[in-house]
Amino acid sequence: MITIEQAPTLLNVTVLGEFTLADFKQFEEHALYKLKSPGTVNLLFNLRDMISYTVDVAWGEIKFFSREHSHDFSKIAVVTNDQWITWQAWLSRLFVDADIRVFADYEQAQAWVSA
Repeated sequence: MITIEQAPTLLNVTVLGEFTLADFKQFEEHALYKLKSPGTVNLLFNLRDMISYTVDVAWGEIKFFSREHSHDFSKIAVVTNDQWITWQAWLSRLFVDADIRVFADYEQAQAWVSA
């Protein structure tokens, strides 16, 4: 399950439990709408309460960020304590033209991505 909050230049996504393809499609819909607005778009992914994700979500993420929207986001903050997700976020920096940073603290991530 995900929750999504929108601010003028920020899409704030929180994942709770398993991140499914339906959840990713919901994120994608919000992101595409936000990208139609003028100006930069930043993302904040709060993954502290994510238990797992499905393989189709991983593939959807690769397609969405690296193939279709690699230059569309300015900052991406990922909040997690999971080393595997941290590694994935750093690897994404090779394919996405955004400043991607990983945080353990939500407030620090929010402050950075909103600045």
